[in-house]
Amino acid sequence: MPRYHTLGSIPSKRHTVFKDADDNFLYEELFGTIGFDGMSTLLYHTQRPTQVKKILKSYDVSPKIAVEKNMKSLSLRGYEVAPEKDYLKSRVPVLVNSDCQISLAATSESLRDYFYKNTDADEVLFIHKGTGVLRTMLGNIKFSYGDYLVIPRGMIYQIDFDTDDNRLFIVESRNPIYTPKRYRNWFGQMLEHSPFCERDMHPPSELETYNEEGDFIIKVKKQDYIHEYVYAYHPFSVVGWDGYNFPYKFSIHDFEPITGRVHMPPPIHQTFESSGFVICSFVPRLYDYHPQAVPAPYNHSNIDSDEVLYYVDGDFMSRNNIEVGQITLHPAGIPHGPHPGAMERSIGKKSTEELAVMVDTFKPLMVTEQALKLADDSYYKSWINH
Repeated sequence: MPRYHTLGSIPSKRHTVFKDADDNFLYEELFGTIGFDGMSTLLYHTQRPTQVKKILKSYDVSPKIAVEKNMKSLSLRGYEVAPEKDYLKSRVPVLVNSDCQISLAATSESLRDYFYKNTDADEVLFIHKGTGVLRTMLGNIKFSYGDYLVIPRGMIYQIDFDTDDNRLFIVESRNPIYTPKRYRNWFGQMLEHSPFCERDMHPPSELETYNEEGDFIIKVKKQDYIHEYVYAYHPFSVVGWDGYNFPYKFSIHDFEPITGRVHMPPPIHQTFESSGFVICSFVPRLYDYHPQAVPAPYNHSNIDSDEVLYYVDGDFMSRNNIEVGQITLHPAGIPHGPHPGAMERSIGKKSTEELAVMVDTFKPLMVTEQALKLADDSYYKSWINH
């Protein structure tokens, strides 16, 4: 999202001498994307951020693909993912292509033993269950149920949970995550018809600065490998920063739905976009108000995209037998629509309390071995009249 923000202490002019109160040099770092052409931030450290003492080990974390060319509608019981203490081990990849990876996590402990940096992808963490603080080198963000945490690639972070009962829906994007172009003017400001605005976006508000020497483990993800680095100084050594490239929070509860006299298409729910997929938010809203309106979505063919729906809460009126934490995948090339009876039940209804996150990808999704362990094999037959 092209928006300027600053936190902490910075010099009046970039790329100039900057010292602390004790006359010690502070060290500038450009944190940028797409070479020098994308959004960037300038950071100022108490120590040079380049001091690697050793590399412990590297290991493969590539998703294990079970179905490379999938043409079957699937339903995954997401809440069957077992809790795991370690943050990275808790992340269970279920659907993946060359643009994104979709994972589930039930993390039971805070991430404090090491720091994490994903250099492969921007991350969107949707908080389905739990509260806590995302702690990053650019500052902290408090989070709770319904928050999207958007973390740019290369961001060093830890995460604190208040309890041991946490559920995350995670989307990793190989290309930068932005707000939809049609919601922004040519300067990047959110337009008046946008379903959310800058006031709903919450950047870091608390900067933790450390000037500590020691052995600090940073687990770096690169090309689906984890490389364990030991740095000589605490990675949260930033005294101040300014720019456009930083983590932020957006609550699904702040998404203002767009409605109409007849059924509106899914793009009205769009919340984020990348070059390879979009993320949409389905929220409580009034139904269509034409006297003959059919609120249930019409049958449609996904000719160019796979559709993933993650069910968060409420009653999703177009589906039967939906549970909290369930994921459905409707692959490109075959039509799908309301389950039998859903269209008829929707007629005359005035509103819905459903809450869900949708990911539509432009390339087919592969199904992992972990996903098949969560799958309802009979879901593809659930549109048959009985």
